[in-house]
Amino acid sequence: MYNGSCLCKTVQFEILGPIHNIIYCHCSECRKAQGTAFATNGFVDTAEFKIVTGEKQLTAYKNSATQTKYFCRQCGTPIMSKNTKTPDHIRIRLGTIDSDITERPGAHIFVHSKANWDSICDDLPQFEEFEPDRN
Repeated sequence: MYNGSCLCKTVQFEILGPIHNIIYCHCSECRKAQGTAFATNGFVDTAEFKIVTGEKQLTAYKNSATQTKYFCRQCGTPIMSKNTKTPDHIRIRLGTIDSDITERPGAHIFVHSKANWDSICDDLPQFEEFEPDRN
């Protein structure tokens, strides 16, 4: 089990199972949403994700017809996103997890749009867009 929270600790959550498909996303949308070179995202089963406190402090931003991003209205921390195409999974921002995790990132995606000042300094696979086996 993992615990996570926003910067101001208003929103706190639990992950009761493993984190799947951890990736470093370099797309311009993730860079804008995070304010940094890339986002480190992972997927959890919806049934294994629980907001413990602060659910009413989550603000939603619908950035496409199928995807909604949720962030803390107090401090602005991005917590998760949901996609109607994959209702059984929630995408979380790994920087919000308060403890070490067992799982590891598996790839860099959207490297064609990475920031020109960013260098990828590991040996993980790199993909121009989504990784080929994304389900």
